[in-house]
Amino acid sequence: MSNAVDPQRPLRAVSVSQGSSSRDAKLEMELLGRRVLLERIGTDGDVAAAAHLYEALRDEVDAFGLGGSDLELRVGGRSYRIRESVRLARHAGATPVVCGAGLKATLERRAVEALAGEVGWQGRRVLLPSAVDRWGMAEALAEAGAELLIGDFAFLLGLPIPQRDLAAFERRVRWIAPVVVQLPMKWIYPTGAKQERPERGWRARWFAEAEVLAGDWHLISRYAPQDLSGKLVLTNTTTAADLSDLAQRGARMVATTTPRLSGRSLPTNLLEAALVAIAGRHPLSDADLGALVNEAGLTPDVWRAPSSEV
Repeated sequence: MSNAVDPQRPLRAVSVSQGSSSRDAKLEMELLGRRVLLERIGTDGDVAAAAHLYEALRDEVDAFGLGGSDLELRVGGRSYRIRESVRLARHAGATPVVCGAGLKATLERRAVEALAGEVGWQGRRVLLPSAVDRWGMAEALAEAGAELLIGDFAFLLGLPIPQRDLAAFERRVRWIAPVVVQLPMKWIYPTGAKQERPERGWRARWFAEAEVLAGDWHLISRYAPQDLSGKLVLTNTTTAADLSDLAQRGARMVATTTPRLSGRSLPTNLLEAALVAIAGRHPLSDADLGALVNEAGLTPDVWRAPSSEV
């Protein structure tokens, strides 16, 4: 990481994702006084291609984001390392690789707090398709009084088992997570073309009782029914086309936890990579990231349907 050598040099952060290449983008932003070149490259679920990209770019990039997966899951004060992702990150050599877990623990919790006055979380029925990779958001929602429907078993493992108590769910995670993190990511999460292919089926019924859809965008978009009239959405990594689609389907409000550039909200892993590049060190603690978020003045991006009232 050489930004300390030449502070005028544009920094470069690249997200290498197992997601669809149709969502690729190149962006540029000013962040904390530095110009940062941002790029998202999808490998359509090809793990070997992702490894090759890390190797090919590692001497040109200040920090990598790992997209379409996580390096670790932080649940209830415990960390569960994902075997496939850890192996993949080794191909980056000495160049830092982050998955956005640090920002999820800080920025997403703050997004819930920032929206409290407008949304009024107390008693709101919130569907969280996956809590294990959004634990900060899940805890913040529970602490704010939201009624959670936790969908990890259904949306990740295909088991129609609803969870409504976050503490009880965390105890179950202790038993199952050490096994699940050994599996290939494509077995439990939509990668590549699956991200572009809706699958309504039985999971669509889980959306009916919810007032708010929160968390991972690809799980929401893949399984949500066509009619989303009156729904509030708290998510990330949405494009202008995604917002247009949500508007046509009747969503009232869409809040994303990261800034929106050129019509799309930044992936959390890519934004964290940018912050690592600017800081010039890795890893960054949650306190470090919180301080950088404060300094940068990062707040949720909110879209509202015309004439809607939350």
